[in-house]
Amino acid sequence: MDHTFENVAIIGVGLLGGSLGLALKQRGLAARIYGVGRNENSLDTALNLGAIDEASLDIVAAVKDADLVVLCTPAAAVPGQMDTVREACRADAVVTDVASTKQCICEHASATWPTPRRFVGSHPMAGSEKFGPGHANAGLFDGAVTFVERGETVDLDAYETAIRLWESVGSTVVGIEPGQHDEMVARTSHVPHIVASAIAQLVGEGKESGHFIGNGFRDATRIAEGRPELWRDICLTNPTAIEAALADLIERLESVRQGVAEENGGQLESFFAEGVRARRELLDS
Repeated sequence: MDHTFENVAIIGVGLLGGSLGLALKQRGLAARIYGVGRNENSLDTALNLGAIDEASLDIVAAVKDADLVVLCTPAAAVPGQMDTVREACRADAVVTDVASTKQCICEHASATWPTPRRFVGSHPMAGSEKFGPGHANAGLFDGAVTFVERGETVDLDAYETAIRLWESVGSTVVGIEPGQHDEMVARTSHVPHIVASAIAQLVGEGKESGHFIGNGFRDATRIAEGRPELWRDICLTNPTAIEAALADLIERLESVRQGVAEENGGQLESFFAEGVRARRELLDS
């Protein structure tokens, strides 16, 4: 069988890394997949699921023969891992990642990788509040949008390979500049998670609140169960865009607070009507 990739190294075999391994294996896209992690239990789970063919605690050993390396770890860990991989992998290997922030990672790549560089930033919008290889799913990327870094310093062949990777596991690929990516996902992903956590904490302060919880609370706070260290890293690697989005949100909340305090029915109705319009327009686009 001809495979798209002969040797793939997946660094981090949690939900995204495990799901990518399963998707590649089930579609016959990779001859052999090496999984790298710090936790032997997670690696054993990934092996037992068939997401990887071989497990290792050593990044250098796992990437030396790989034609594709995918970094599937929290954003703050990616730059350091990129440095290790750059020195250890083949010169023709394509290296990408799945982190939810892109500018700091891609700027680091531009500063440290040979030009045209074969590191290409990626971000599949396919996460979940669940984590770990036990929740891995070969269909996780089906129908998901995956952003792939577009830039002058990126090697065209590596860029096309990254696109082929994500399309082959079911994604719709959108090429984008890292700064634009971070500005957009701050509002569509990062701030919503912050808000979900804040709502959960607000309600959790009431000892008897559990009796009053309905579907609205469940829908609005589901994502608050994501891994704290992952979301810590997202905030630390996209601070400018997140701070700007939070400032805009606080301004809107302050307007609502004022409308409630003044019992201004017209202002409040306009606020909710604008929310209906904006949501429908966004989801119908």
